[in-house]
Amino acid sequence: MPTVRVLSYNVRSMRDDRAALGRVISSARPDVVCVQEAPRFARWRSLCAELARRSAMVVVTGGRTAATQLIISNLGVDVITTVDTKFSKDRGLHQRGVAIAVLRKHGASFAVAGTHLDLDEAARLRHLDELERAIAEHVPDEIPVVVACDANAKPGSPTWQALTQHRRDAFAVAGTGTGYTSTATNPHQRIDGIFVDPRITVTHAEVVNHPDATLASDHLAVVTELEI
Repeated sequence: MPTVRVLSYNVRSMRDDRAALGRVISSARPDVVCVQEAPRFARWRSLCAELARRSAMVVVTGGRTAATQLIISNLGVDVITTVDTKFSKDRGLHQRGVAIAVLRKHGASFAVAGTHLDLDEAARLRHLDELERAIAEHVPDEIPVVVACDANAKPGSPTWQALTQHRRDAFAVAGTGTGYTSTATNPHQRIDGIFVDPRITVTHAEVVNHPDATLASDHLAVVTELEI
């Protein structure tokens, strides 16, 4: 049964130490990375490519076209289809969106969807409805989906309950440690998560505690190992 390692990471627009960022990501040996707050202004394409290169990976889809959601992967993953979608926008709030990729590893197909939810709860819940519609439109029913996100909400909240309505919280299933991802310098809350289709087996999940983590971003990355 193919094993896939999926990592979710808010990289704060690469405003911190880029070399450290690459070291943190590559240390976790991910097959696929869902990035939140990827660069979206000047030179965003080249900066996204730089992030992939520093992480020993390649760009799959996303960036500005997905409202700062980026998917990168290693060369062991085949890309079947991709789509970038922006959510409805509220006046005074950031544009949000999702990057979706249908992928294959060792003959097993799966999809990942990366998103970054709003600080406003009403907007978060509306965007989760839009996320599910985008997944239903672009991912065939027979393909299991993994959602990776900065939820801007904690376990037990209405947002987290919505995220786990159709999928399992990977860290709750097989996590080690506290799971705290925010902030990198003072980890005290779990607001980043990976949510897994019940057809996929979660074997492990953890926060990436690398010596360079506080140099790389204001969040910590979370990684999960899955059997597809």
